[in-house]
Amino acid sequence: MTTALDPKDIHPPFAPYSHGIVVPPGQRLVFCSGQLGIAADKTIPPDCAGQTKLCFDNVAAILREAGLGLEHIIRINAYVTGREHLPDYMGVRNALFAAPYPASTLMIVSGFARPEFVVEIEVIAAGPA
Repeated sequence: MTTALDPKDIHPPFAPYSHGIVVPPGQRLVFCSGQLGIAADKTIPPDCAGQTKLCFDNVAAILREAGLGLEHIIRINAYVTGREHLPDYMGVRNALFAAPYPASTLMIVSGFARPEFVVEIEVIAAGPA
């Protein structure tokens, strides 16, 4: 079980995430490349919420290959193409995670390799060795 680090002498997180996470000894780490909102059949949802859900579905599939699940995520790096996408991204992400929350960064970027993508998510997970 990971331990959240949220010191009381710094500003609290702005949303459900932890400032830091301690991974206990003996855990293995899985690093997932950034996932875009594209399905195996090449369909791409037109909205950020749909793309975000698909990104996390893709992450879940990768973690499943390693015998892990979304509950093992310790770090999320997410990128969206505009402020207007923040509520949709946050709504999907917040529904998927419970305390102790992963450490998380969310950045606004100018775009991705294809213009139809509005979100990309990469994660680090830790689980039993």
